[in-house]
Amino acid sequence: MPQDNGAQDPQQPQQPQQAQQPPKMSILAQFIRDLSFENILSQKGVTGEVQPDVQVQVNLDAKKRSAENQYEVVMKLKVDSKSKGSDDRLFLLELDYAGVFSVENVPEEQLHPFLLIECPRMLFPFVRRIVSDISRDGGFPPLNLETIDFLALYRNEIARRQQAQAAAPAQA
Repeated sequence: MPQDNGAQDPQQPQQPQQAQQPPKMSILAQFIRDLSFENILSQKGVTGEVQPDVQVQVNLDAKKRSAENQYEVVMKLKVDSKSKGSDDRLFLLELDYAGVFSVENVPEEQLHPFLLIECPRMLFPFVRRIVSDISRDGGFPPLNLETIDFLALYRNEIARRQQAQAAAPAQA
């Protein structure tokens, strides 16, 4: 019977000393930081059917909180609805929706994209519901936002910042 002297079999692949833990994220809190809805159509006294042209702008912000591994991520949404074929504004909705996240086992170099891609993905269904309810309660058909590709949004912002940095020395 062979004895185990603690040596590894050379044909077996060596295991790393310490396995990398998978990223762990949990939502500790989420809340509306700021909300504004202006029904401009009704303020003007206009009635009847209108065909809306909706423009949605999304901005994201993340910052570390004082507690260890806690971050606050804010999704700022601006929904501007104008009447098709004219510049008459129907309504304007502005929403700042925040989430407090506990994030563990994410390497420092991957933390920024994680906070601005994965965390907003978790918040988006709640933001979509709020926008739908507010637009409906404001006298319009419910506005159901299409899914936002936060990865593409992040990549576009990084590319925009790189172009701005490249243009800055040329202006100096």
